[in-house]
Amino acid sequence: MTIELSKLVESLDKHLQVEDFKDYCPNGLQVEGKSQIRKIVTGVTASQALIEKAIASKADALLVHHGYFWKGEAQPLVGMKGRRVAALMRNNISLIAYHLPLDVHPVLGNNQQLAEVMDWTVTGVMDSPSWPLGLVGELTQPLTAKDFSEQLSIKLGQQPLHLAGHDRKIKTLAWCTGSAEGGIYRAAELGVDAYISGEVSEQTLHAAQELGIDYFAAGHHATERYGVKALGEWIANQWQVECEFIDLPNPV
Repeated sequence: MTIELSKLVESLDKHLQVEDFKDYCPNGLQVEGKSQIRKIVTGVTASQALIEKAIASKADALLVHHGYFWKGEAQPLVGMKGRRVAALMRNNISLIAYHLPLDVHPVLGNNQQLAEVMDWTVTGVMDSPSWPLGLVGELTQPLTAKDFSEQLSIKLGQQPLHLAGHDRKIKTLAWCTGSAEGGIYRAAELGVDAYISGEVSEQTLHAAQELGIDYFAAGHHATERYGVKALGEWIANQWQVECEFIDLPNPV
């Protein structure tokens, strides 16, 4: 089966409610290729390596969480960015990217999908003027920090960095995937035992210790694999278009 590129992008934009977001990059179609889409490759970041995989897979479109044209970056299509865009255009492959809309979608979003992978029960959202993203939940049973860290390692495929803020067992959680270590302050306000994100900053250690909350940096890539994979599966179910998720491991 095939679908028109314009119809696909219009449907995705609507389903992910992109107009509701002020983002750091354009959401939706970023590079235009073939008008008819027969195969889509999905992945986390539109790196040169993923583009080459899409070319080898004879994809008509590449759908990612991290695309191009971020605020503050140089605009000219030269160097690394120029080579990436040139490879897409030479092979008539469209690039479609969704950032914040894919983080927070209540079904397909990275935060919700991480909860499903980890078997966490969602009980609420982190929503506040200071931190509008992320979810709140709990474990089926309390775990020591060591056991919780091991669970993350097994499910996500890499060892998280644990910053201890207390010596209690962990039962209640808050999390926001990717580079969202700043959410630890909102998580502490909510009184949860642990906060989980992808990356970590120098000040995160001090915040964990002084706020009395455990922090786990579980990997930016590792925590954000599941939203774009779920989105591809949704597309395949909606239009019977072939979607192939390609995971290129990244320890960060």
